[in-house]
Amino acid sequence: MKAMWSGSISFGLVNIPVKLFSGSESNKLDLDMLRKNDLCAIKYLRVCKDDNKEVPYGEIVKGYEYTDGEYVVLTDQDFESAQAEKSHLIEILNFIDENEIDSRYFEKPYYLEPDKSGSKAYVLLREALKRSGKVGLANYVLRNRGNIGIVKPFDKILVLNAIRYQEEVRSFEELKVPGTEKISDQEIDLALKLIDQLSVAFDPSRYRDTYTDALKHLIEEKTRGIAVQPAAPKPQPAKVVDIMALLKQSLKEHRKAA
Repeated sequence: MKAMWSGSISFGLVNIPVKLFSGSESNKLDLDMLRKNDLCAIKYLRVCKDDNKEVPYGEIVKGYEYTDGEYVVLTDQDFESAQAEKSHLIEILNFIDENEIDSRYFEKPYYLEPDKSGSKAYVLLREALKRSGKVGLANYVLRNRGNIGIVKPFDKILVLNAIRYQEEVRSFEELKVPGTEKISDQEIDLALKLIDQLSVAFDPSRYRDTYTDALKHLIEEKTRGIAVQPAAPKPQPAKVVDIMALLKQSLKEHRKAA
């Protein structure tokens, strides 16, 4: 793996030199855009809005439009100097219980690897977090953007889980959702039985992106000249359904499968 950032973790006066690695990767298919009649590949150009001419990458700068048509240009040095001390620092501000964080806030995991000079302090923080049951709430700068995240131990490593700021999480108040007045106790009991039957210990290896797998298989068939038959659509349930009957049938089918 290639490090995408280097700096240090700080908590109190302790400073731990670390490197940051992405802890996730995309599994999506890389599909190209093609012209329909001759399958010519489509490419995207950076074009000036005013004269419609292509602009070389080396001539592109970043700017903020502070009023209509007026920009302030920002250089790499500007981004660095905005908060120079934070550009290479994961600063732990507080320690909290992870279960207090709403799942909507979690965004992306990163792995933290210590430099040789920081090994002892790294182990100290890792073991202290394990024994305390807490995680460190930290702020840091990555890709010219201020971020917050939690530093937590996982097995032998420290993980930085990026989380969203409060203003980035949308409110659901304007959505129209029903209350519980239409559900009977008997229906709840059957639903709880079904939940109990389907309950297992979490094992991520049990789950795959079956849609992408099917798409890869379809592509392989087409490259071999095999005509692909469209899958028959599943019958759509009627709008008015007997929930009790569906729950009972679900329980029955799961018992058969078991």
